[in-house]
Amino acid sequence: MIQAEEVGFRYPDGTEALKEINLKIEDGTLVYVTGRSGSGKTSLLKLLMGIEFPSQGNLTVLGQQIVKGRNEGIRRLRAKIGPVFQEFRLMDGRTALENVILGMRFLDIPQKQMKEDAYHALSRVGLEHKVSSNVDNLSWGERQRVAIARAVVRKPLLILADEPTGNLDRENAVNILKLLDSFRNQDTTVIITTHATHLIGAVGDVRHITMDGGIMKQEEA
Repeated sequence: MIQAEEVGFRYPDGTEALKEINLKIEDGTLVYVTGRSGSGKTSLLKLLMGIEFPSQGNLTVLGQQIVKGRNEGIRRLRAKIGPVFQEFRLMDGRTALENVILGMRFLDIPQKQMKEDAYHALSRVGLEHKVSSNVDNLSWGERQRVAIARAVVRKPLLILADEPTGNLDRENAVNILKLLDSFRNQDTTVIITTHATHLIGAVGDVRHITMDGGIMKQEEA
């Protein structure tokens, strides 16, 4: 579960990114967070990951309170989160399989098991035929799928995807959204930020949050 009570966030330069956020997200929910650039979507994800910390209010993610200085608890939390970054953060010059394995490098898993898990994750996203391909040679959509495989290979309880449909045509964008939804279950929550509000209807049974100027303006079931 994710719970925010009067959460605000201000960057060191004084920019107020989030204001009085009140939010409760049950396990197993698919949530879209929409809004223009600068509306606070990415800042919210940073707080949920424990990359940044609330300037005010209380935020709890998967039972862990997001408070600066609680390093061990935050590290344990991050092990339960699968992030899909907007810029992918893949290692050029490495294969798809190697990139997925890198997502498990801090886990206490034997090398053979990591390879098997990475192959399974790539198969799950439809890239079993690209396991040995260098990511430099993959299309934008294929690179996105590698990033998703890297995020889900650890079987996270929370998947956070920041603008995963950017630079994709409608068909591929819808396929990515449906793929992310396929990893949701009673224990795993998926949160997606996007500008593409017109695509939300492509995946049913979702929760929709709208951000504007750091404020949660609208929420729809």
